[in-house]
Amino acid sequence: MLFVIATLSLEPGTADAFVAATRNLLQETRKEPGCLSYDLNADVTDATKLVFVERWESRAALDAHFRTPHIAAWRETALKHVKSRRIEIIENATVQVI
Repeated sequence: MLFVIATLSLEPGTADAFVAATRNLLQETRKEPGCLSYDLNADVTDATKLVFVERWESRAALDAHFRTPHIAAWRETALKHVKSRRIEIIENATVQVI
C-alpha cells in the first residue's frame, strides 16, 4: 500500500473553479482498481491551499491512474489554476518528493 499527499497552492480567487473542475476526477478515480481512498481537503486558514490525500493498493495502480482519460481531462481544465504543487509518495516508510 502507498499514500500520496499532493499539496497544491492555487492562484488567488480560483478555488471554486478548481474544485468544480475536480469533481469528475474525484468520482472517476474512486472507481479505479486499486484506489482505496481519494480525497480533496481544503486548508481552513488559507483558501488557496488544497491537499489531495490518496491511498493506493500498489504503485502499479497509481501509475495506471496517471494514464486515465479523466486525469488527462483534469490536467487540461484544473491545472491552470495551480500556482505550485508538491507531491509526496509514501511507500514502505520511504517518502519520495516529486
